[in-house]
Amino acid sequence: MTLNEALNDEGSAAPAADLPAGADTPVAEANCPLCATPGGDWVFNCSKFRVIEALDPEYPGFLRLIWNDHVREFSDLSREDRMLCMDAVVLLEQFVLRVFKADKANIATLGNVVPHLHWHVIPRFTDDKHFPAPVWATAKPGVSLSPRQQLILDSKPKWMQVLRAELHKAFPN
Repeated sequence: MTLNEALNDEGSAAPAADLPAGADTPVAEANCPLCATPGGDWVFNCSKFRVIEALDPEYPGFLRLIWNDHVREFSDLSREDRMLCMDAVVLLEQFVLRVFKADKANIATLGNVVPHLHWHVIPRFTDDKHFPAPVWATAKPGVSLSPRQQLILDSKPKWMQVLRAELHKAFPN
């Protein structure tokens, strides 16, 4: 489904919802911003992870999967949890490519600044202000949001509902 199809398909989206009440309390660490805050605009939450849209004005649709327990490294997860995490990251990548029609999806987990396991899934476009360089490189002068990035920004409530529905279907608990 493309973003335009999602915008025109009223029946495919799940209703917006709040964070689930009474969800398992994750293991937290004092002074960790990803333990203390949602980390962005909430899209989905389950017992193991949450998905948010990072609030980056240069990259609408920049998604972040955040492991709910405070874990520093991907290798600290059990094999089962690593598989679950990668299944979710792949779903986000496929969503970015299919719905946003991104030319490329950048996927990264760094954790140097915030040592709490999280994955960045960033839609990239050949006409975005950094392409083909990384998003943290120096921006090209005079380049603003590309038309596709503007569409992502303008249609945020709709695509968030579509993504939320896909995540609920794939990860029902």
